Amino acid sequence: MSPEVADALSARFKALADPNRLRILSIVSSNPESETCVCDLSEPLGLGQPTVSHHLKVLVEAGLLTREKRGVWAYFSLVPGALDALAATLKSTS
Repeated sequence: MSPEVADALSARFKALADPNRLRILSIVSSNPESETCVCDLSEPLGLGQPTVSHHLKVLVEAGLLTREKRGVWAYFSLVPGALDALAATLKSTS
């Protein structure tokens, strides 16, 4: 594994290391529309909007979520294949 690949994987795993970020990924991935409005995350997480926004930013920067702005709201969805790629990496290194 090259240093560049290791750095990218490390950033993704670091993003997943937070329980709230795992919960966000779970909420987004289980939504039947395959996307979730930022406005629908604060209540189930029990977190304030600035904290939720911080966690979403980390997940977007790690390449796990995408963000689409619609009017005043932002909608988040999983990057296709991002979680599968992480799982495949773990399988190939074991």
